[in-house]
Amino acid sequence: MWSPTRQAGSTKIIGQAYTVRYGGLDEQGVEGHYIDNVPQNSVIFISAPDHITNAVYGGLMSTRAKVRGAVGAVIDGRFRDLEEQRGLGFPIWAKEPGTAPPYPVVKVTGINVPLTISEGSDRVTVKPGDYIIADLNGVVCLPADLVDSVIPLMERQADADEKVRGAVLGGMGFVEAVGLFR
Repeated sequence: MWSPTRQAGSTKIIGQAYTVRYGGLDEQGVEGHYIDNVPQNSVIFISAPDHITNAVYGGLMSTRAKVRGAVGAVIDGRFRDLEEQRGLGFPIWAKEPGTAPPYPVVKVTGINVPLTISEGSDRVTVKPGDYIIADLNGVVCLPADLVDSVIPLMERQADADEKVRGAVLGGMGFVEAVGLFR
């Protein structure tokens, strides 16, 4: 996914999803602008229809989100104002950059609603309040109702990986180290 600095740096974000759905001009829109209600410490998660080549997120949105205290944005679609985005230092992940604004072809049709994202045969539903974790490797959605059971698993896996790394650095073979510590 694209970001203002592409694959440079070590940007990482984690926050609860504040979801925004873009839909066709013939659909019921929402009043006001979603960006004015972004919760502090949230990740703005935007979904645009697959066929849209227009950008649905730009530099002014990042400026307002940063002022509101959001930690980043993930756009299932295109973003624009790459140079402005770089200057802001506000982390974003998106499918691609674009140039044209969204208004001629789409509008916001839902705020804080579940979003289903499709990538090939994979389908992921992002619900408001789910945890969005993003870094140079990509974006993960951790459902809010699984946090308490997943965090201990992640801690154990990280601990096991460190033990494997130490053993491998000490000369042990990978297969033996994995068998011993995982």
